[in-house]
Amino acid sequence: MTHVKRSLGIALWFMFLTLPLMVVRVNTVSREIEWRWHNMALVGICAFAIAWFWQFSIERRMSKLAQVSNDKHPELKKPTWTQRLAADPVLSRRVLIAVGALAMVFPWLVSTGQNFYHVNVMVSALIFVVLGLGLNITVGLAGLLDLGYIAFFAVGAYTYALLAKTFGMGFWTCLPLGGLMGALFGVVLGFPILRLRGDYLAIVTLGFASITKIVLENWDTVFGGAAGIANIPRPDFFGVELTGREKAVYTYYIVLGLVALAVLVTTRLKNSRIGRAWMALREDEIACVAMGVDMARTKLSAYALGAFWAGLVGVVFAAHNNFINPDSFTFMDSAMILAMVVLGGMGSILGVIIAALALKLMPEYLRAFAEYRMLVFGAVMVLMMIFRPQGLINDMRRKYEYDTAEREDDDGGK
Repeated sequence: MTHVKRSLGIALWFMFLTLPLMVVRVNTVSREIEWRWHNMALVGICAFAIAWFWQFSIERRMSKLAQVSNDKHPELKKPTWTQRLAADPVLSRRVLIAVGALAMVFPWLVSTGQNFYHVNVMVSALIFVVLGLGLNITVGLAGLLDLGYIAFFAVGAYTYALLAKTFGMGFWTCLPLGGLMGALFGVVLGFPILRLRGDYLAIVTLGFASITKIVLENWDTVFGGAAGIANIPRPDFFGVELTGREKAVYTYYIVLGLVALAVLVTTRLKNSRIGRAWMALREDEIACVAMGVDMARTKLSAYALGAFWAGLVGVVFAAHNNFINPDSFTFMDSAMILAMVVLGGMGSILGVIIAALALKLMPEYLRAFAEYRMLVFGAVMVLMMIFRPQGLINDMRRKYEYDTAEREDDDGGK
């Protein structure tokens, strides 16, 4: 009964707030006011249903948490599908092969003739997957909040554009150079802010992105100013001329390979010594330093490796679009990449991939609901932060167990 009363009050409050927008409409042709009372009833019913479901879900979640905390046998808790997938190497290998096969044949399933719209959309989504994996190193694993990550993306894109247009260098030559330039700027940013943390660190990284964008806009002789750089060469395939569709498919396979490489490298780094240092730094910086971890080297490596992937995929972005300008790299892009890391799960590689694909593909394929897609997008993010604050998939760490029984048997044998 309490839920009903609260939901009813919330519904009435929403009906009052939306009255001028949803009910009152001025007809400029007939100069009359139209009263759409059915919209108010619809708002009230929807608000009541959402409020009741919200309170019911929160109460159910709290009861489950209380039950788990009081459970005397936590080992009987049913594992999640991600835990079962990680525990079964055969199943995980089969899923990985199936996903890889589907990704390989995707361009041939969705593109026919000159219609390669879906391939271009997936290329943009996979570019943001690589960006999410790169930022996941800095924010998810090392815990260093970065609001200016898009600046490293711009560094890689402009590196390829300038080298290709000015010196005639090819795509494959500029690809590693773009990544190295991103890593260099990551070190340049990370070195003076080693002692900063929290809000101060976020403000400095945001300022770095703003400075980068202002320089790109105002240095006309080098970066083209607000007009940007056009006619950037596309990736070459051993000198073979490609059609529009073939270029899109070729770029798709390039960025797909970068995603696979980023996943492999990030996984290996996560379970390595430097990865353990990153996660220790994220949990408690003071205790991490007290245990002998080199804070300067750990932070700089996180910034450099995270920025490397942004610079690397920035080259692909410039080559794919044939045109870049400062408006291609805005703060909203940085916020979107950070949302991918947070929604996917801090430090979770699979979660970041799923969140990146969802956040890039969902607005694109909801263009038919252009008036409401951002409303739905915002509602989904709010609900995620309420019901899944840890993200879509929890970060699963590798565990090392010490078998005390075996140790006792060895001691007894001696």
